Amino acid sequence: MRARIAASVVLATGILLGTSACGFFTPQATSIAYNASDGVSGDVGEIHIRNAILFSTDGELANLVVSVVNPTDSVQSLLVQYESSTGKVSQNVPVEPNTTVTFGTDGAASVVLENMDSRPGSLFPLFFQYGEETGIELLVPVLTGIQEGYDDLLPTLAPTETPTPSATPAA
Repeated sequence: MRARIAASVVLATGILLGTSACGFFTPQATSIAYNASDGVSGDVGEIHIRNAILFSTDGELANLVVSVVNPTDSVQSLLVQYESSTGKVSQNVPVEPNTTVTFGTDGAASVVLENMDSRPGSLFPLFFQYGEETGIELLVPVLTGIQEGYDDLLPTLAPTETPTPSATPAA
């Protein structure tokens, strides 16, 4: 009788451990980092680039929408660099200390890329770097902005003044 009880206990313990032990070896899904939106992310030293997306209608002019996290105690100048049809283009954008700065949205500073020579729907290489840190290249998706919620993120260049003709003096 004792042997049967002991065998039953061992069998029940084996079934219990066999069906629940996978939780000890499998990583939790909540601890796996992923890009929750359409953009891509990466880290340069202590600076974190989050959800970088390019919006363009023609593949020549694009608006970079990105959030940059600067957990340091000093202002950092983030270099955004890309290869255009006219050569390498570099833009520096300041990132205030202990903040998350979003670029490219309504009311925020913009990073507009020109002469990209890329098509909407493709991935465009952008290089991010600051200070003496080793930079990273991210393959950023190029979207058209026709999706609802993205339609106000298309690039706009600063307006230029058109000179108004003056009247010619009569002789």
